[in-house]
Amino acid sequence: MVKKLSRQEIDIFLQENPNWTLVKEREAVEIKYVFKNFKAAFAFMTQMAMHAEQMCHHPEWFNVYNQVHVVLTTHDCDGLSEKDVKMAKIMDKLAT
Repeated sequence: MVKKLSRQEIDIFLQENPNWTLVKEREAVEIKYVFKNFKAAFAFMTQMAMHAEQMCHHPEWFNVYNQVHVVLTTHDCDGLSEKDVKMAKIMDKLAT
């Protein structure tokens, strides 16, 4: 069973990662990445898909041209977990 993050752990994550925000009406975090063009956005998604598959944890995301909107949550615990924190950090690193 995946452990759900406490409110304090979520607050710490948000303080340390200010580009991520809480989703309203749902325990999830979101971010919008903007890339140089579609090719860069799609390359990011392709790289991240490989990490997601290895982690067995898959993001909710939406792509339009050079933008990728991501929502992270863990369905197994109906909220945020360490899996989401780890994935967010990988995404931020790949997006830079």
